[in-house]
Amino acid sequence: MWRNYLKEHQIQVEACLQTLVPAQAGPLSRIMESMRYSLFAGGKRLRPILLLAAADAVGAVGSRFLQSACALEMIHTYSLIHDDLPAMDDDDYRRGRLTNHKVFGDGMAILAGDGLLTLAFETLLSQTEVAPEILARVAREVAQAAGPAGMVGGQAIDLESEGQLPSPDVMKLMHRLKTGALFRASLRAGAMLGGGSEEDLRSLTDYAEHFGLAFQITDDILDVTGTEEALGKPIGSDEKNQKATYVSVYSLTEARRMAQAAVSDAVAALERFGDRAWVLRSLAEYLLTRDS
Repeated sequence: MWRNYLKEHQIQVEACLQTLVPAQAGPLSRIMESMRYSLFAGGKRLRPILLLAAADAVGAVGSRFLQSACALEMIHTYSLIHDDLPAMDDDDYRRGRLTNHKVFGDGMAILAGDGLLTLAFETLLSQTEVAPEILARVAREVAQAAGPAGMVGGQAIDLESEGQLPSPDVMKLMHRLKTGALFRASLRAGAMLGGGSEEDLRSLTDYAEHFGLAFQITDDILDVTGTEEALGKPIGSDEKNQKATYVSVYSLTEARRMAQAAVSDAVAALERFGDRAWVLRSLAEYLLTRDS
């Protein structure tokens, strides 16, 4: 049942993104082609769906906020383009196809990421039927998640940690910022747009922290146990780049136990929402069985 929700909303997100980032002819054709190359390379559209599902959980109709949801996907895609660059993770493949810089060159890939990041905020602030003060609050939430207090900060710690083994606390902070911050913003933004209470926000923030942790741990596990066909990129890249992961720091067995505990805590955080949070509950449980 939750897979039907996922498929239906993925289709809605895809259609909205096509409208927001159309192909263009003329002088801007190359940059738009580069942006679209990565934006439409596949993916689960997990962050947009978390935003929509969070709005549903607080009693709103999540599909009203598709533009804001798409803004989160633009930011996520920008981060992937930049992560893959030679100066960062230096990856050749993403989602089963050549990475952006391998097709368009480093300079155009950087600009494509910049374009998606800035277009995300234009898109977010164009969301209709939402009070300006709510949009401003959501924009600030998303900006913090994308900046030095979020993804950028986590990536900086990641770069500085290459070739060494950071402490468990530093590793947790790195992943909470690099991966978890945008999950947190997606869920909190959905609650804000949907008119959720402060108690709703606290519960969804709690869920987001545990969901992000479970996602990162299972991601680290898949880098060891997954297949290149399922992941769409070479396995073992974390080990190749000498990155600290939950598997390398704690062991595969302990990482699996930690993932299970994080999912249980995420589900527990949704108790106040009852049946309205069934999608969020199912998404958390799915993390333990995902293969990509």
